[in-house]
Amino acid sequence: MPFPFEYLFRLDNYIEYFVRELLIPYTRDFFQAIRIPVDLILSSIESVLQILPPLVIIAIILILAWWLTSFRTGLISVAALLFVGFLGLWGPAMTTTAMVITAVIFCAIVGVRLGIIAARSDTFESGIRPVLDAMQTIPAFVYLVPIVMLFGVGIVPGVIATIIFALPPIIRLTNLGIRQVRGELVEAGFAFGATPRQVLFEIQVPLAIRSIMAGLNQTLMLALSMVVIAALIGAGGLGETVYVGLGRNDVGLAAIGGIGIVILAIILDRLTQAITRPRSSKRSPFFMRLQSLFRSRRS
Repeated sequence: MPFPFEYLFRLDNYIEYFVRELLIPYTRDFFQAIRIPVDLILSSIESVLQILPPLVIIAIILILAWWLTSFRTGLISVAALLFVGFLGLWGPAMTTTAMVITAVIFCAIVGVRLGIIAARSDTFESGIRPVLDAMQTIPAFVYLVPIVMLFGVGIVPGVIATIIFALPPIIRLTNLGIRQVRGELVEAGFAFGATPRQVLFEIQVPLAIRSIMAGLNQTLMLALSMVVIAALIGAGGLGETVYVGLGRNDVGLAAIGGIGIVILAIILDRLTQAITRPRSSKRSPFFMRLQSLFRSRRS
């Protein structure tokens, strides 16, 4: 006798009822309040990136890449950004960049704090671990369903979905980095009369900074992948270029959108990875000679 699968447990109906009849009516104001800071920071960053002339932004990237890595990396970044501009993707690329920066800012604010709490409390760490596991295994498209129901469609809900999707790595690596700080150093700090806050911010966080920045780098990469998917709910940017090309069966349009995303990913990845390296190995010899020349003139 076959198992009676016709007697189904209609979990989907219960979830639908919970979200539409209980969650949304009583929490609408709360979720609308969450939109305000995200919208404020996103609109500010996007306005700056869209108003500044492209050559000014390219010059800033050149100086930043030169200072963090090398002059060669700066030139490669400039060439890549010029290529994006000549493809006609400068506006969407700046929108995507603003979305990624906004998501990373909120992920850093929330993720580092949660990682610190997890590092200082085994109970909290054991409780948040399955949540992080679920967040990292749920397919990215699934995030769009509750986001649309709670926040609607548009660029701000797309950024909120990106924040949730990209949050786990920075929590995990902040927790891991602080836990890996040698216990002798922490005990020495307390022995010299330091408060728990001083031990945290003057011993543990500085020693765990490379792990924290590695988590930030992974968060940034996940954010960049998610903002592309968020174009399905009207987030815009380069993701919209890709999906418009797919919808029209225009392989060329979808391809150049993908190329723009890859270029942004490479530039942002190189810059964030350079931050974690020792200061002496970041700067090119020419930059160091130029800096010493300015210092000698001041003196």
